[in-house]
Amino acid sequence: MVQFESTVKHVPYSQERVYNKLSDLSNLESVRERLDMMKEKLAGKVEDLSFDRDSLTLKVQGINLTLRIIEREPMKCVKFEGDKTPVPLNLWIQILPVTEEEAKIKVTIRAEVNMFMKAMVSKPLQEGVEKLADMLAMIPY
Repeated sequence: MVQFESTVKHVPYSQERVYNKLSDLSNLESVRERLDMMKEKLAGKVEDLSFDRDSLTLKVQGINLTLRIIEREPMKCVKFEGDKTPVPLNLWIQILPVTEEEAKIKVTIRAEVNMFMKAMVSKPLQEGVEKLADMLAMIPY
């Protein structure tokens, strides 16, 4: 079992607004243009992205990854589980209040990998968790 955590990102929106946006993934439709711009920055790493209320599917370097929301802890946390992912994984987004109009978020990924796989997946997962946190910090909530 390996775990990767992003650095903490500040967002200039209330904890409630951030949670409400992220707990219903269909809300991401409003930020699709920004996601498309991010895709270009990721230079072909992220090839496709689709989502509905409870799941998010992205194609990364030819591999389809689906993350499904398995738990919503109002205002604090949204937990995802990998659905048919190459390795069993969970991802969660923690949202903490800073002030009434500011929150901070942190993304954590926990994956079940053996020692051999750990060497291969550590760098991409750490980069992935950081990029995801950066992307979440740029969304207008």
